[in-house]
Amino acid sequence: MLRRRLNRLLGGDERRVDSRTIYVGHRSSSTTEAFIPPKFCDNRIVSSKYTVWNFLPKNLFEQFRRIANFYFLIIFLVQVIVDTPTSPVTSGLPLFFVITVTAIKQGYEDWLRHKADNEVNKYPVTVLEQGLRIRKESEKIKVGDVVEVEEDETFPCDLILLQSSRDDDTCFVTTASLDGESNHKTHYTVPDTEKDLESLNATIECEQPQPDLYKFVGRMHIYKNDQEPAVRSLGPENLLLKGATLKNTQRICGVAVYTGMETKMALNYQGKSQKRSAVEKSINAFLLVYLCILVSKALVCTTLKYVWQSKPGQDEPWYNEKTQREKDTNLYLKMFTDFLSFMVLFNFIIPVSMYVTVEMQKFLGSFFITWDKDFFDPEIKEGALVNTSDLNEELGQVEYVFTDKTGTLTQNNMEFIECCIDGFQYKYRDAGSGSELDGFCVTDGPVNKVQEKAGREKEELFLRALCLCHTVQVKESTEQGQNLGDGLIDQVDGLGVDGEVLHPPQEQRGFIASSPDEVALVKGAMRYGFTFLGLESKTMKILNRNNAIEMYELLHVLNFDPVRRRMSVIVRSKSGDTLLFCKGADSSIFPRVRQEEVERIRMHVERNATEGYRTLCVAYKCLSAEEYAQADAGLREARLALQDREEKLMAVYNQVETGMSLIGATAVEDRLQEEAAETMEALQGAGISVWVLTGDKMETAKSTCYACRLFQRNTELLELTVRTLEDGGRRREERLHELLLEYHKKAVQDAPPVKAGVTRSWSSANQDYGFIIDGATLSMVLNSSSESNSSRYKNLFLQICQNCTAVLCCRMAPLQKAQIVKMVKNSKGSPITLSIGDGANDVSMILEAHVGIGIKGKEGRQAVRNSDYAIPKLKHLKKLLLAHGHLYYVRIAHLVQYFFYKNLCFILPQFLYQFFCGYSQQPLYDAAYLTMYNICFTSMPILAYSLLEQHLCIEVLLDNATLYREIAKNAMLRWGPFLYWTLLGVFHGLLFFFGVRYLFSNPALQDNGQVFGNWSYGTIVFTVLVFTVTLKLALDTRHWTWINHFVIWGSLAFYVFFSFFWGGIIWPFLKQQRLYFVFANMLSSVSAWLVIILLILLSLLPEILLVVFRKPRGPHARQKNPVQSSAGGQQSPRSSARPLLMRTFSDESNTVI
Repeated sequence: MLRRRLNRLLGGDERRVDSRTIYVGHRSSSTTEAFIPPKFCDNRIVSSKYTVWNFLPKNLFEQFRRIANFYFLIIFLVQVIVDTPTSPVTSGLPLFFVITVTAIKQGYEDWLRHKADNEVNKYPVTVLEQGLRIRKESEKIKVGDVVEVEEDETFPCDLILLQSSRDDDTCFVTTASLDGESNHKTHYTVPDTEKDLESLNATIECEQPQPDLYKFVGRMHIYKNDQEPAVRSLGPENLLLKGATLKNTQRICGVAVYTGMETKMALNYQGKSQKRSAVEKSINAFLLVYLCILVSKALVCTTLKYVWQSKPGQDEPWYNEKTQREKDTNLYLKMFTDFLSFMVLFNFIIPVSMYVTVEMQKFLGSFFITWDKDFFDPEIKEGALVNTSDLNEELGQVEYVFTDKTGTLTQNNMEFIECCIDGFQYKYRDAGSGSELDGFCVTDGPVNKVQEKAGREKEELFLRALCLCHTVQVKESTEQGQNLGDGLIDQVDGLGVDGEVLHPPQEQRGFIASSPDEVALVKGAMRYGFTFLGLESKTMKILNRNNAIEMYELLHVLNFDPVRRRMSVIVRSKSGDTLLFCKGADSSIFPRVRQEEVERIRMHVERNATEGYRTLCVAYKCLSAEEYAQADAGLREARLALQDREEKLMAVYNQVETGMSLIGATAVEDRLQEEAAETMEALQGAGISVWVLTGDKMETAKSTCYACRLFQRNTELLELTVRTLEDGGRRREERLHELLLEYHKKAVQDAPPVKAGVTRSWSSANQDYGFIIDGATLSMVLNSSSESNSSRYKNLFLQICQNCTAVLCCRMAPLQKAQIVKMVKNSKGSPITLSIGDGANDVSMILEAHVGIGIKGKEGRQAVRNSDYAIPKLKHLKKLLLAHGHLYYVRIAHLVQYFFYKNLCFILPQFLYQFFCGYSQQPLYDAAYLTMYNICFTSMPILAYSLLEQHLCIEVLLDNATLYREIAKNAMLRWGPFLYWTLLGVFHGLLFFFGVRYLFSNPALQDNGQVFGNWSYGTIVFTVLVFTVTLKLALDTRHWTWINHFVIWGSLAFYVFFSFFWGGIIWPFLKQQRLYFVFANMLSSVSAWLVIILLILLSLLPEILLVVFRKPRGPHARQKNPVQSSAGGQQSPRSSARPLLMRTFSDESNTVI
């Protein structure tokens, strides 16, 4: 980025503003002028945040942006500069520990990103230089280099196609990792380029890098021996994008036009920003409250000190006269330093060590996701991956899930299910009856002898239509005979309908096509005896049932487009007949055929659609010589037009595709990912709204939503697409406004009020709505001509979507996906969003959402590299959110509240002590206790709890999706639970201080009549404090492991051992040893023992009473609840909100896990 700006400033690239000139092979077009190559960015991809040089300053800057870290730095500096009652070590050591641990964790995570970048940047590529093929690392490619790419390799940068190994100068490409479409797209070489690229002398003039994947404008000047240079226009059909994969073409050569971070793929990335969880925001809010408490305590003590000292004899008693220097000190300066001293004395109310415990909990807790055996996928032999552990608890707070379709919801693996010919249903059965079509369905009407013959003609016509009406190509068999079944190329299984083996040439061939359902239809025809053999020089060959080869001349292909929603071919048979075969959506075909033919087939189409299958209708028409001549002339003329080409082609298509005869319909299933429907239902049951954002066609996406049960049979679909905008015959903007108001009235104003968190009404009384929008309409909503309209449209759109059970956005560009996520993320209430996808086209929305999840699919690893979490399959999302997310949130919420509580218990007695020591800033506790309270004595039990606690077992959480709603919207870190914990801390602090003070009303607590001093007082308070807060956590623990036992009882034992050890030895480095034999002496008093035990019991009495008087629930009751919940859709009575929110001892205490 810096280099780019410097280039612009220093004039290194004067033409940067509008276009760039590229010299192919770095050869100048002029022999007389000196060649100075223009400077462009290199081909490195960078997704990491730090470098070796900026790690320390950048990381420290980010860490000191946190309120607590910055605050402790100030306190540390105050202790160093001002004479304060405690040593700088007491705050400096914990701060250093926190900063170091956090830096190590973040450095490790960034090192992983560097490693992933290096894999891409160091990938070997072939570059042609001066006639030689040189192997280089991908990052060393420069703009203008001629790069050679072989089959199944991905393009290392954006290339203009110059040469292909195919005879027709084309190549096939899959852009699955860019736009989610795994179909094969055809790209063309620039016409008239030299076969020998070494002698090619050309320049390319093209637009500056921009993110639109489907737009490219440029021209190429080809220079030949003093002739006028030939100029060829360049469009998206000549551009091969980085991240796309070469298919069905052995080798291509192209010239690099955009490299590194200027490639279209990189420009579609969002910048990687620091994601902060909602829990962290709550911590910051609570910190401010405690900071106010701290300042008010310091102010109260400073004020009372000077009030007390204003009384005669109090300020300067006879035994403690002031020095001359103290007398000369400015009063206000003295007051200020006293205020700072009180701040330092009470500063432990702000728990700096909480941050390091939270960091460790997140970092260590993330390993549980990695280690979870349920996330292991035997196919790819990998489990889940955690790229960012900062967001574990956000997994328990998700309100919106944005999912990609291709490769995420579906496997993108189409299968031919059944067809209907002339009103009769045909279902393929594996035990087929020879070459005859089998599976006539009796319910669809009897088959009499007369119809049989007519039926057979129709059958063959229908199957010919399936074999001819497509853009499928046969995969050339490779010499190695390698297995090509990689999920994108469909392998022909080599078996005919009758089980006989086909000829060897077909055995090795697979099909490639512009959409996977075209392959499914061709394979469906194969099952019934008609095999497509391929297209050779405009001749289509098919093998019919009688094993005879039929040949048809392909005259024209009328391509599919989303407005027409159909595609056609015009072919000429050997007998000279010109035929048009057309297939498309029922709504598009039915108006163009004879109406008497429609009713017989409509029933099948509707039944198949409700079952979630993709349906297509097939029609044909015989063209007379005049009709064909007219159509041919019209098509040729329209294809040469430079302006309004698409409109002219559309007019000719519509003219030709009329008066057709309907033959039948097909049903194809796009196989869903394993357990996709169950996962979506569980998410909706958990109160999460699911939005599907896809670059795919609307029909495909709609049928997937039905199959995933996002749309139900009774769901009314509200469609806002180009098609519905054109229906009204008015201006699009007016129609958009009208539809938005209509849908808003229907879904928002007229809808009955819904309970919060309920996403789907299970009663039949309420109408469910599904919303569908496409990319073109969305850009109208987001970028309306007037600013006021734009915000109004956005609000209407959002309100409609929020009242729908599911939302489908189709034909989305990658940045549009990110825009949708951003819009919802910034809407009222700032809901927590999650994006899940598997391709590079999903990277923008993965980076934009609060939580980004990549699926380790077949579409490359860009999504995984840029995600926060990666899982092998969509089904794993259910456990990730409902179990891991839920538990992480409950654990960390308890950790945060507990930390504030134990620090309030710790510092309140210190504050109260000032009222009894003349506000002299005398510490109640020894410096060792002050330093080690949060680091050693109380840190390990809460860390173990926050890693291992399961207040409910994982099976219960997975069976009861509704339990997820209880913790929604940060329920456990709201002000109510925070107030409860604060009051509990105040109660315990008062009890500790005044309980011990009551004991000291007679300070002669030893047998020999000796009195206890102030350090004994503080040590008894501290002992009660450590035991109470640790045992409070033990009472809160539901899930006991040996680790919990070890750290809880071990921490208490360590405290006792340390106190004996610290007070039992004379330490040479201490100026004064306050605790010498204090602890041992204290324990020699029976009264001290009695008070310690009594105060601990009194403090924990409310917790113990809850256990004793609460109606016990045995394990049998526990087992029944999940069944009730899942069957009735009701909340389990066991999981009431209060125990979760307050985290007191609740019904789950009997849960044994």
